[in-house]
Amino acid sequence: MSIFNLITLFGGLAMFLYGMRMMGDGLKESSSGMLKKVMERVTGTPLKAFLLGLMMTAVIQSSTATIVITSGLVGAGIISLHQSLGIIIGANVGTTVTGQIIRLLDLNAGGASFLEFFKPSTLAPLALIIGIILIMSRPFKDSDKVGRIAVGFGVLFSGLLNMTGAVNTLTETGIIESLFSRLGENPVIGYLIGAGVAFVLQSSSATIGILQAFSMSGQLTFNAIYAVLVGIYLGDCVTTALVCNIGAKPEAKRVGVVNILFNLSKTALILVGVNLAHRLGLLDGLWHSTVFSGHIANTNTIFNLSCALLMFPMLGVYEKLSRKLVRDEKAPVSSEVSKALSKLDVLNPVFFSTPALALNSCYSVLLEMYRVARLNIERAFSVINSYDEKTIRLIRQEEDVLDHMADRASNYLVQLSSHLSTDSHIETMDYYHSAVSEFERLGDHAMNLAEAAEEMRREGAVFSDRALRELGVVSDLIGNILHRTGMAFEQCDERAARHIEPLEEVVDDVVNALRQNHLNRLRLGKCSVMAGTEFLNILSDIERISDICSNVGVATIARVHPEMQHEIHD
Repeated sequence: MSIFNLITLFGGLAMFLYGMRMMGDGLKESSSGMLKKVMERVTGTPLKAFLLGLMMTAVIQSSTATIVITSGLVGAGIISLHQSLGIIIGANVGTTVTGQIIRLLDLNAGGASFLEFFKPSTLAPLALIIGIILIMSRPFKDSDKVGRIAVGFGVLFSGLLNMTGAVNTLTETGIIESLFSRLGENPVIGYLIGAGVAFVLQSSSATIGILQAFSMSGQLTFNAIYAVLVGIYLGDCVTTALVCNIGAKPEAKRVGVVNILFNLSKTALILVGVNLAHRLGLLDGLWHSTVFSGHIANTNTIFNLSCALLMFPMLGVYEKLSRKLVRDEKAPVSSEVSKALSKLDVLNPVFFSTPALALNSCYSVLLEMYRVARLNIERAFSVINSYDEKTIRLIRQEEDVLDHMADRASNYLVQLSSHLSTDSHIETMDYYHSAVSEFERLGDHAMNLAEAAEEMRREGAVFSDRALRELGVVSDLIGNILHRTGMAFEQCDERAARHIEPLEEVVDDVVNALRQNHLNRLRLGKCSVMAGTEFLNILSDIERISDICSNVGVATIARVHPEMQHEIHD
């Protein structure tokens, strides 16, 4: 054995881990939008949730990602902790699919030429060729994402081939035989090694893949690897629980706790079951037998599936235990701000690894910001016509809510920016950045209108019936333009967006006419100076509101037609 053998081994390991990460990221990127929609529709049936967790983990190749996303959705109130229980169990079974893919290392063509295509030595270069063609030629939409998945698949198998080549060389030295024979004699060490490696790599699939690569040496036996497998389950779930706890609410933290409780139960059940079966002589033919990649994949699948079936009836127990271990936070004093905080729970950092979900969370908050701003504008117009102290206080509270939401959304988008890689996601983030600013400004102008009403109340000034009728006309126009703005943003409706600019021009013309009418009333002494000043301030805020709506409309059109962006802004 030489240093070059070790370089080859660790180089192959690096390729394998990078390929798995690249393939997993590509799968998450291409399926994340569908993933959230499906998970939101989970019913209270544990079996359906189990199948969902299994399928989603098989698709995105990561039980950690599935459980972390589930934790975020639970924290946001989109699904309940009870609904998430089946997903957690299903995710633990779904992660075994990766091992079944890697077992292709065991494939023997045996003279059948068509089987040669499924051997890693053929699949690796074939996947790389297909991937690079898709990335460079872009024959269809999102072909670069599919290409990255294919390249990741090719790099993964290339790394496996390099690792197995290096392992075969190390086999001649007797190191592997010595190492795994000691694991067979002391399962506790095997258990700790499996847990430690899985914790460091943050992936049970990757750790089991490495074990499968070592199995090609022909030196691994069942009694040496079963404890390693069990340790991997614990190491991976601890990593997942830590991620689920980052800035999470109690309900979201419980998802990670349930995952740990399930895996602790699973490891105990497997260790007791395997050792009991061995003592009864039921595993005599298997105990010292050599295991290869396919045997490890099958053992992993059998362990996970059998434990899931046996412990499925205990879901309610896990839920109760998690509630005892993670206590609810003391409820804060009821206020409009606390209501907004509950809506902001969707802005969870756990979604950063799946940008489509993170952007969708921002969209939900922005819709709420728009709703609050529009409602405050309507309230402000109402207190101008008929002053009400209670409504003024409500406007102020909602303005505080709006400012808080804007700060949280802006900070979340800034943190998210470093996780975005695709042009479409970056364009969406820029669009949301501008929307945060525009919706916050709508709220500011609503506050200005309310303060104008307050000032008139303090000074005892009133508008004439003519002035109130004129304000009624322009408030109807503002209501129309706000409605179109909401449609444009919520549905990315180009048609609604294109109606905003003409309406904004009408608002400008009407405001100019009303301003002139009011100046005439001032000259004729039909209006007090105080009322006249506030009337002009109100008209100015109305103009700014219509300008903001126009900005949102232009940004929406630019989002629908990115190629027109420079033309629109010229």
